Amino acid sequence: MAFSSDENERKKYAIPMYEKRRKTDPITYCTELIRKRFPVVAMLTQMYSLHQRITFVLFLSLAFLLSSFNLASNNEPRVIRVLVALCDNESQGIVPVPKKIGNGNDPANNLYWGCAYGVKTYFTNSSDWEVVQSFKSFPDQILERVVFRHRISGTLLIADAWKGSLITSCTKKYLQILAGTDNDTIRFTRNGNSQTLLPGSANVVAYVGRDGLMDFSLESPPEHNGSTTREAIILACTSKLYFKDVLKTAGAKPLLWTTNLMAPEAYSLKAALDGWIKNESDEQVQQRTAAAYSIYQHCSLSAAQRLIATGF
Repeated sequence: MAFSSDENERKKYAIPMYEKRRKTDPITYCTELIRKRFPVVAMLTQMYSLHQRITFVLFLSLAFLLSSFNLASNNEPRVIRVLVALCDNESQGIVPVPKKIGNGNDPANNLYWGCAYGVKTYFTNSSDWEVVQSFKSFPDQILERVVFRHRISGTLLIADAWKGSLITSCTKKYLQILAGTDNDTIRFTRNGNSQTLLPGSANVVAYVGRDGLMDFSLESPPEHNGSTTREAIILACTSKLYFKDVLKTAGAKPLLWTTNLMAPEAYSLKAALDGWIKNESDEQVQQRTAAAYSIYQHCSLSAAQRLIATGF
């Protein structure tokens, strides 16, 4: 910019900041600066009564303590439970798969657990998740449990491989966790520190496997207990039709389920959880999961969007 030779014009554009400050008393200048940059101090200086100042400081202290408490609460990791009913040619009404991957007593080679797109293998191979601990020895129902931790958010995922012949018990346990009536206390160790998850700590509960309710019904499905509404993911054939009533009884919210036959593999589960961890809307989670399913199953996106549903 070209400056005019006029002295006033020169001062308007080029006067150094320190010259402006010299016109003000230093103490007054500093006081005004502090008031502008720190409004709380400005409020205190306007309070002439000692009682007013003490009350205001106590109020600020209480607000700080409450905000610290909320921050600590928000830092508690969210919890995901995943129940996998292992694929089993002998006991489930499925189209038989090769014997090695259809043995419901062998999680290591099972289609829904140990194979490439099984829950354990797929999440173990994911760069987004780390294995915290794996349990090999459990009662007769659960053959293996793996605790995963999301590397960025710290979200915990507890995946259970249920014996394929016990799909009825697995389904009932799934609904109990959703309803808040389970009594599972989960203990594991991370970096040498023992951690405990109390019953009812799950935020999302997922089921992977054969839709057992196509073959049997539950006489007394678990009823909702408490005020917490948990989100449900059901990767099983036509799960919306068969699980609709029992989910309502359990007081759960269907985040993701299906409208037709499907392959209940872990890429769909991971896609859904990726969106949930990012606090996406239910519709965004549904779209994300449908996109993943269409890629891995080589079907059209529109077909996958019709298959993967959310909400009642």
